[in-house]
Amino acid sequence: MRPARALIDLQALRHNYQLAREVAGARALAVIKADAYGHGAVRCAQALQEQADGFAVACIEEALQLREAGIRGPILLLEGFFEVDELALIEQHDLWCVVHALWQVEAIERSAVRKPLTVWLKLDSGMHRVGLHPADYQAAYRRLLASGKVAKIVLMSHFARADELDCPRSSEQLAVFEQARQGLVAEVSLRNSPAVLGWPGIPSDWVRPGIMLYGATPFEQAQAVAAQLQPVMTLESKIISVRELPAGEPVGYGARFVTERPTRVGVVAMGYADGYPRHAPSGTPVAIDGQRSRLIGRVSMDMLCVDLSDLPQAGLGSRVELWGKQVLASDVAACADTIPYQLFCNLRRVPRLYCEG
Repeated sequence: MRPARALIDLQALRHNYQLAREVAGARALAVIKADAYGHGAVRCAQALQEQADGFAVACIEEALQLREAGIRGPILLLEGFFEVDELALIEQHDLWCVVHALWQVEAIERSAVRKPLTVWLKLDSGMHRVGLHPADYQAAYRRLLASGKVAKIVLMSHFARADELDCPRSSEQLAVFEQARQGLVAEVSLRNSPAVLGWPGIPSDWVRPGIMLYGATPFEQAQAVAAQLQPVMTLESKIISVRELPAGEPVGYGARFVTERPTRVGVVAMGYADGYPRHAPSGTPVAIDGQRSRLIGRVSMDMLCVDLSDLPQAGLGSRVELWGKQVLASDVAACADTIPYQLFCNLRRVPRLYCEG
């Protein structure tokens, strides 16, 4: 069988979740939307369900997949509901729901739900994506409680630039949130992964760790707490062909790389159809049998090439780590002008194998 695969370390996943909760000193919803950022939502939820305070997904389809797999803990719908008739499913499956628009408030008021809902009321504090306007926030809170359809409200917002540790925008958003919620008695959820790691002064009764669960830093620079994260996914394959080329020979489509010296070229069973970024340039790091080397030439659909010139022991069958514990996904992402989130979420065709440590 084709040797490309993704190893998912569930012990590392649990370590990262526990780190988030300890650093934040708060309850934590494990964010496992988008199939747990490509890591497999059901298996990740099963691995975390004994310790997690709850889970967060994007939409009801993702929540129902978890319920069908036997996950019984709290599940928050981060985008709320899209149609009024979803409220019946939210009630039936005991889901928590973000409310970020006035039409959703009205839908809950008019609904026929019998069991009061848990609502996370989202404020647009300055990201300007979704969330209630500050002028509408307190009225929405009062309307939801007065409706008799809501048992509990958690106040929440989302930071746009918490991954920029020297940027004042998070403090500005916090000030907007504090002003909007003045006088409201409720739990608060503000901190996502970068805020958990880098903004300890921001209050949160609940935190929402996402990318940090999977062991990738959200920051471009080194950060002390992020350095304690353990990579969860190792994307690997093997060398399937070796070429000995003289200086001056092109490698791959478009001749984007030309050998500058006699070069041993290893061909790896991995390409952009597996989710490896096509635009990763020559020089992007890889590890071959545990030794650092580099990508050379353009990534193709099913294969890519690596430099074996300084690795005389490497050859057919050598293991190649594309990212994982030796080659950090954040380093690959930086070379490819993208982010670890996208690397993980783009994974496809590659079988996932789950392990402990």
